[in-house]
Amino acid sequence: MESKNPLKVLIVSSEAAPYAKSGGLGDVVGTLPKVLKEHGVDVRIAIPKYKSINNKHFIGIDYLGSFETSLGWRKQPAGILQKDGDFTTYFIENDYYFGRDGYYGYDDDNERFGFFCKAVLEMLQFIDFYPDIIHCNDWQTGPVCVLLKEVYSKFKGYKDIKTLFTIHNLQYQGTFSRETMDMIDIPYYCFGYLEFYGQISFMKAGLMYTDMISTVSNTYAEEIKTFAYGYGLDGVMRLRSDRLCGILNGIDYVKNDPATDGRIYVNYDVNSIEKKKENKAMLQKELGLEERDVPVISIISRLAGQKGIDLISWIAEEILSKDLQLVVLGTGEKYLEDYFKDLEWRHKGKMCANIMFDDTRAQRIYASSDIFLMPSLFEPCGLGQMFSLRYGTIPVVRKTGGLADTIKHYNKETKEGNGFVFEHYTADGLMWAVNEALETYWADTDDWECVVKNAMNCDFSWDKSAEKYIELYNKIKNDL
Repeated sequence: MESKNPLKVLIVSSEAAPYAKSGGLGDVVGTLPKVLKEHGVDVRIAIPKYKSINNKHFIGIDYLGSFETSLGWRKQPAGILQKDGDFTTYFIENDYYFGRDGYYGYDDDNERFGFFCKAVLEMLQFIDFYPDIIHCNDWQTGPVCVLLKEVYSKFKGYKDIKTLFTIHNLQYQGTFSRETMDMIDIPYYCFGYLEFYGQISFMKAGLMYTDMISTVSNTYAEEIKTFAYGYGLDGVMRLRSDRLCGILNGIDYVKNDPATDGRIYVNYDVNSIEKKKENKAMLQKELGLEERDVPVISIISRLAGQKGIDLISWIAEEILSKDLQLVVLGTGEKYLEDYFKDLEWRHKGKMCANIMFDDTRAQRIYASSDIFLMPSLFEPCGLGQMFSLRYGTIPVVRKTGGLADTIKHYNKETKEGNGFVFEHYTADGLMWAVNEALETYWADTDDWECVVKNAMNCDFSWDKSAEKYIELYNKIKNDL
């Protein structure tokens, strides 16, 4: 039951599924608000209106009007569109900035997302909604924190608004020339707080000016205080460590339920896991693999070094020398895409490279495969391992970030654990963990069924995480 004065939260992000998604950020912002609202929070989100958003999402949308946002000497129109549903979404419209292909990677990203941050703040008075908390996400929203504190807090309605800044990946920092400050009207005296090797960092702006920092797992919150994981901002993380916490992401357990998921071939649950073999047979047929009952190892990932794909490439031939099959789904760095295409050509019937991303095919691979590889160099949270657990596909992961917080190495003596874990970022370590999984799969014991049931009985739904966010929001609202 909602209280008479519910907590008011505006989540600001450059992505939100199903509208715009390039990775885990889109999944989080597309799912968390729904659960927060179910817990009585008046939660809304704001994202750019990108050209690539499917027009079907704008059916029944309300155009609220527009206003001008200044960027130094320039003025740009900001249109505001509102879409109601499980929660309210505001789209910031400006075709000059967002009427382009893709989301990022333009030379004027500083101007594009500087405009977005200013427009979001000015939208509050336009729609007469002043939240208790503005929840910012990653570098694209960092200027919100500094502009609110240094500029907008002087205006009526803004002075009591607090901010939470969530790091989804510290590697991407939004670093631009110092002239960007003039363009988006950040006072010059703030330069020392934003400075990053002679330039300014939108990520650092958020970290230095927010009331509280969160990241997406407890282990990653500790890792980013170190030189190895801090990407030049580890000193800032240590400086603000009293305002830093980790809250693990979750996944939608209703949408991603093997018992009801209409995207997979055959539905099943923890009491009918033998039906995974039916899914496997149908996936083999669809992908042109040999239709035999052998372990299927899957990779569903962005094909990039951070995801440990280079480790996989170093041992792929050794893996494929065994009686098994390998399925890859994803896009990324061209040399890795080409590598897996070549691997498929040389191992027809045992290997399938799907250089694409297709949501339905991803779910079918999760439901059909036996082992899921995720040997990341670093992983702030990771959602792939949560999806694989949900579908009874056993993760092989490196002990880092959210992977360390969600996957425990299976112990044959105690029958505890939901996957197979290696520690050091080496090909030998990954091969050891793969062999551990395969030996357990082939062993004439009940261990494989046990680890699969352990995986499917895990609960990484959003409910627990949402409760932690609400607790954190209230803490920030009440001045910690």
